[in-house]
Amino acid sequence: MAGLLAVQCAASLRKPGSLIHFKSAAVGIHSQRLSSRRVSSEYLQESVVPSMHYQKSLPRLPVPKLEDTVRRYLAAQRPLLDNDQFSATQKIALDFQKSVGKQLHEELVAQDKHNKHTSYISGPWFDMYLSARDSVVLNFNPFMSFNADPKAEYNEQLVRSANMVCSAVRFMKTLRAGLLEPEVFHLNPAKSNTDTFKKLIRWVPSSLSWYGAYMVNAYPLDMSQYFRLFSSTRIPKRGRDELFTDEKSRHLLVMRKGNMYVFDVVDRDGNMVAPVEIYSHLEYILSDPTPAPAFPLGVLTSENRDVWAGLRDQLLAAGNAEHLQMVDSALFCLCLDDESMRDHIHISHNMLHGDGCNRWYDKSFSVIVSKDGQAAINFEHSWGDGVAVLRVQNEIFKDTTEKPLVQPGSAAAAVDSASAVHRLHFNLNPELQSGIQKAKENFDSAVSKLTIDAMEFRKGGKEQLKKSKLSPDAVAQLAFQMGYLRQYGQTVATYESCSTAAFKHGRTETIRPATVHTKRCSHAFVHQPDKHSVEQLCAMLSDCSKYHGQLTKEAAMGQGFDRHLFALRYLAHSKGQALHSLYTDPAYAAINHNILSTSTLTSPAVSLGGFAPVVPDGFGVGYGVHDDWIGCNVSSYPARNVHEFLQCVHKSLEDIFSVLEGKPLS
Repeated sequence: MAGLLAVQCAASLRKPGSLIHFKSAAVGIHSQRLSSRRVSSEYLQESVVPSMHYQKSLPRLPVPKLEDTVRRYLAAQRPLLDNDQFSATQKIALDFQKSVGKQLHEELVAQDKHNKHTSYISGPWFDMYLSARDSVVLNFNPFMSFNADPKAEYNEQLVRSANMVCSAVRFMKTLRAGLLEPEVFHLNPAKSNTDTFKKLIRWVPSSLSWYGAYMVNAYPLDMSQYFRLFSSTRIPKRGRDELFTDEKSRHLLVMRKGNMYVFDVVDRDGNMVAPVEIYSHLEYILSDPTPAPAFPLGVLTSENRDVWAGLRDQLLAAGNAEHLQMVDSALFCLCLDDESMRDHIHISHNMLHGDGCNRWYDKSFSVIVSKDGQAAINFEHSWGDGVAVLRVQNEIFKDTTEKPLVQPGSAAAAVDSASAVHRLHFNLNPELQSGIQKAKENFDSAVSKLTIDAMEFRKGGKEQLKKSKLSPDAVAQLAFQMGYLRQYGQTVATYESCSTAAFKHGRTETIRPATVHTKRCSHAFVHQPDKHSVEQLCAMLSDCSKYHGQLTKEAAMGQGFDRHLFALRYLAHSKGQALHSLYTDPAYAAINHNILSTSTLTSPAVSLGGFAPVVPDGFGVGYGVHDDWIGCNVSSYPARNVHEFLQCVHKSLEDIFSVLEGKPLS
């Protein structure tokens, strides 16, 4: 499920009489320009427009027409099935459309009309995540690593950690004060991203403000997930977990060597604790000689959710309620690792899963800082799709690199850290100790099976592709199709996530990059390169790009098929209704067994992101298309060879760019 991380997609939004294309992200949009007003030390920015000003008037996520959903579903199935299989699936899908599907769709539409405060997918999607019993590690939590601070001396672990904590607290205070710039895509920033427009739109009632922005080609995005960013934790419960948020909390959770510490970063008056005091408290923790605990509690958050729920009940019964409350309500978790990173593969493994002991994977997000100052965010996925997380990451990076509040060589504050910092001691009976040992064994077994490798293609990128009038994302996705065909001789179910944050309580929709066009093109490049002219191959590339662009636009407008079929199935299940054969068709199971799970990310704050495969025989493909190069960070389990896959993807990109340069393939 980590592939549900919608990191960045070419998105579009259609309103009557217009078509808008924008680079959006379910993990966020590029950092907004700061207001020209003076910003106090307590806030990152002081937006003229209140943070949630547009929320009430956001357009609602549409429920697609059932016939459109069935048509799109069959189009996505076509390249995955032979003729006989497709005929059988087509017959089943059309019967669904005429019978049970029609009734369920009408009921879903009626339900949606009675719940105008949200979207039709929001409730079922939360339920899907929270009801899942698998470990959140590898199955759900992704990571995004920070670029290094351009000033080398600011990458020292203590300095960087202190600055990141200060910036995160400033972000939280800015958000809660309503002073954070709303998340808006500006199609014409010269008109809409100006002080004049902002001063005007702030006086437009919230119920109408979206329309005011729309008039100047500005498109506000949903920010409903932001309140779960801080002071939030996923609490394990048998059968279905719960999300807990305590907006009154003022303390930070810090982990080092598996030990857990808390200290206040906001004082009783609501002001941020002095940066030099935060620095001193972190210095105290880093110099604490307490050895790693024999039974590190954090590893329990990597367990099966029902197992963890049972052990948590035992923790509460053993008198640990107060300390668990401190963990759950902490603003976020800072993980200080004692290990330096060898290379970017080591970074990926450490930030995605680590050793299991120095993490609390259930926190809404954790900032991880290694001994050599490499930093990343690892986040729990049930509460949101990462819109808020990338915004936090962008703002933290911008603030720490441009306006750091702690300097290298800062003198310790005249503060008693020994009394301000509390190390949490948990009472662990033999059964809990046994549970922790078992959790660590399960964790080690799971992560030992994961392989991560990376590839950089340096012979071209976004600029050249745009000159060739091709979508950079479409070409990257085609290279994955081509690479998999080259390696395994097949076209398989592929998932690319796209944000629907242009709508109220929008989540994500799936782009299905394996198409009849990519299949035809891949076969031509891989199996019959000498039978096609450069012109013919270029025409196929163009067809792939155009169709992928169409799928992306449809997905961003809530016009895919995956979420609609999911919601109809959820509705049938909630009524105790037997599932139609559409859902028991092997082809439906196959298209939802996403062997290629893909997600793209480009941000000035982020160096790389990653997640595990969503199926045992799959690949987890994180990628970015940059101006003059293309990078991939890919994971696999033993059923697949990730090193060979990346070689095949590299070869595919070489072939594509050779053809674009007019060179025939041999």
